[in-house]
Amino acid sequence: MATANGSSKGSFEVPKVEVRFTKLFIDGKFVDAVSGKTFETRDPRTGEVIASIAEGGKADVDLAVKAAREAFDNGPWPRMTGYERGRILHRFADLIDEHVEELAALDTVDAGKLFAVGKARDIPGAAHLLRYYAGAADKVHGATLKMAQRMHGYTLKEPVGVVGHIVPWNYPTTMFFFKVGPALAAGCAVVVKPAEQTPLSALFYAHLAREAGVPAGVLNVVPGFGPTAGAAVAAHMDVDKVSFTGSTEVGRLVMRAAAESNLKPVSLELGGKSPVIVFDDADLDMAVNLVNFATYTNKGEICVAGTRIYVQEGIYDEFVKKAAELASKSVVGDPFNPSVSQGPQVDKDQYEKVLRYIDIGKREGATLVTGGKPCGDNKGYYIEPTIFTDVKDDMTIAQDEIFGPVMALMKFKTVEEVIQKANNTRYGLAAGIVTKNIDVANTVSRSIRAGAIWINCYFAFDPDAPFGGYKMSGFGKDMGMDALDKYLQTKTVVTPLYNTPWL
Repeated sequence: MATANGSSKGSFEVPKVEVRFTKLFIDGKFVDAVSGKTFETRDPRTGEVIASIAEGGKADVDLAVKAAREAFDNGPWPRMTGYERGRILHRFADLIDEHVEELAALDTVDAGKLFAVGKARDIPGAAHLLRYYAGAADKVHGATLKMAQRMHGYTLKEPVGVVGHIVPWNYPTTMFFFKVGPALAAGCAVVVKPAEQTPLSALFYAHLAREAGVPAGVLNVVPGFGPTAGAAVAAHMDVDKVSFTGSTEVGRLVMRAAAESNLKPVSLELGGKSPVIVFDDADLDMAVNLVNFATYTNKGEICVAGTRIYVQEGIYDEFVKKAAELASKSVVGDPFNPSVSQGPQVDKDQYEKVLRYIDIGKREGATLVTGGKPCGDNKGYYIEPTIFTDVKDDMTIAQDEIFGPVMALMKFKTVEEVIQKANNTRYGLAAGIVTKNIDVANTVSRSIRAGAIWINCYFAFDPDAPFGGYKMSGFGKDMGMDALDKYLQTKTVVTPLYNTPWL
């Protein structure tokens, strides 16, 4: 296993990372928490403290919701034309483009994400998504109804109101705009609770929104912890909708809080245990590279990671050999190093959780082919890319979402068998299919119960492609016009018709 920790390699330059914003952003201003409390956010490369962040609690969420309510009920944002809102969102996207390197660096030091990928994909992708919704803001349409009586009826699409967004730590920038982009375009006011592990870029985006002309109170950011700030958002009587991305366990708590408060609608994007199915006719080298990409991207900290790999028996042995060779060549180390392909897990808790699952896999009888150990120089949260074979469908590592660089390889014979295996999970977020046979691809894609099916590709996200899960992976869509629609509600308006020449 190749390693390239910052302490042992000096052939790359780490940019100077300045943390400019550490306070809560409420009603257009950066403010301290009511309690005066702060919490530390740490660099997963070293475990060292980056900054102390204002710790939002219930009192701060109350202030943020009050500001959002005032902005929605009496402010200009929902009363602007969609065109005017779109122009401001375009300016917001332009400002993101002007700060790509600084924003990518914040997500690298806060989340351990690859700096090069942040600059090339995450931050520009956020600006792209924001522009998509900027362009959609003036294309929200109701419908004219063909009534069965002498009446004229039509529907209006109205912004839902104040939205609470609870954002995860694995893709701080991407998830921020999955939520905020369509909600702002719809005319809503929002309160964002970023993950306590990764608050830095969210606070920077609040600053850029203000610079772009988003009115005070429309976008509020309250860093804090789930049981306090997150719970306050979910249970708030004046929040009209909650959108949450995170674990299935916390998703249940969000739903319960919403039900026990004002019955606000909830959208959830939760865990996954996505299968990738490789058929005998696949190009072997392409399939091995695709599966490596599906499993180890973002150090496995991605809800749609392809971690259950089913390979047809005719190519299974050769696939295992090539997959192990490729994984063993992976360079694990400082994510600022352009030669590194895998950075550290986000924090000590996640690092230790992944190592516990690796130990469980060994104890339950799976065969460890490669990886499985910490790596580096005892600083930071680095784990080798790991592959298990001889995995049974009922093993813990085949059922639980590990959220780390762990691949479970399994063999199958027939299409019917692998469909059953792929669906043998409580999750249903995504799946991959690798085959040259269009009939097989069509059959399997229609048979797997998951929200996104990628054929001969993986992570094929696009602003126009709705994304969300089945089963215990949640409900509601991010991206596409489906996401805009979830921040709108439909109102029916009917008026009598008198002396009309036609109906």
